[in-house]
Amino acid sequence: MADLSTSYMGLELKNPMIVGSSGLTNSIEKIKEAEANEAGAVVLKSLFEEQILYSIHQAKNESIPSNYPEAADYISNYTQSQHVDKYLQLIKAAKSQTSLPVIASINCISDNEWTSFASKIQDAGADALELNVFVLPSDNKRTGADNEKIYFDIIDKILKEVSIPVAIKVSYYFSGLARFITKLSWTGVKGIVLFNRFFSPDIDIDNFTIKATNVYSTEDELPISLRWVAMLSDQIHCDLAASTGVHNSAALIKQLLAGANAVQMSSVLYKKGFSVLPGMKKDLEAWMDKHGFKTIDDFRGKMSFKKAQNPAAYERVQFMKHFSGIE
Repeated sequence: MADLSTSYMGLELKNPMIVGSSGLTNSIEKIKEAEANEAGAVVLKSLFEEQILYSIHQAKNESIPSNYPEAADYISNYTQSQHVDKYLQLIKAAKSQTSLPVIASINCISDNEWTSFASKIQDAGADALELNVFVLPSDNKRTGADNEKIYFDIIDKILKEVSIPVAIKVSYYFSGLARFITKLSWTGVKGIVLFNRFFSPDIDIDNFTIKATNVYSTEDELPISLRWVAMLSDQIHCDLAASTGVHNSAALIKQLLAGANAVQMSSVLYKKGFSVLPGMKKDLEAWMDKHGFKTIDDFRGKMSFKKAQNPAAYERVQFMKHFSGIE
């Protein structure tokens, strides 16, 4: 029988299926359910930088300076119900009550004083830490280089705080994405996750309110991460995890063929439940047996940019071939 074990950030996983950071990993009951359905690892629901800062300032009996009082009130109310101490307790419970690798997650936009909290996450027993970073390039006074520097500043501070493996989850909104991700891989991070999802606004035209849209990924979004995993897996100096658009076993296999070390899933689990994981695992085993692969490493990256028979298929030149005849 095929061996599905794989290594991601130095963590040994029973298989490459990781439950991504979401409400699906915010309680010990859900984490146990993920383990029972053969997940390879879990990324805990993210703590937000603002939550950590609020907790720090409350401990000092200080208020958080803000130009947006409404935002400060929201952070205060949300943090009271989602206290950071509960996060540390969840890590400890997950490590004591399951055998899954547990990856903590922080959603952040600066290298502020919150970075000191990372050591508490490590002390609680987390196997690794994932930093979910997205800096919206909306400030016309900041250059692209200014925005990119934020990522490197965050990594630099976090790596000084912890010795556990650190991954960074990024978006594809960069003009020089390949160069940027390659530079990230030189910093000492052990993993890069392609790509994160973030709040997408919509407008309710009857109630005049802003609401969320496209909360869950779809199968049609797979090619975005697949392209970049394939193009970068041979170039970077750390592991890659694929995220977004993986809704079935075929998509899982494709990301591994492109060069991913592991694959994160959330949306399909929201839609269909953890019970889809055993079927995906079984399909992966059957596919490997069919093609004579005994281990994940036997085929991982077989269809990456450097190893594919037609690597130009990942490049824009194919756009002309496929669409030039459409009027």
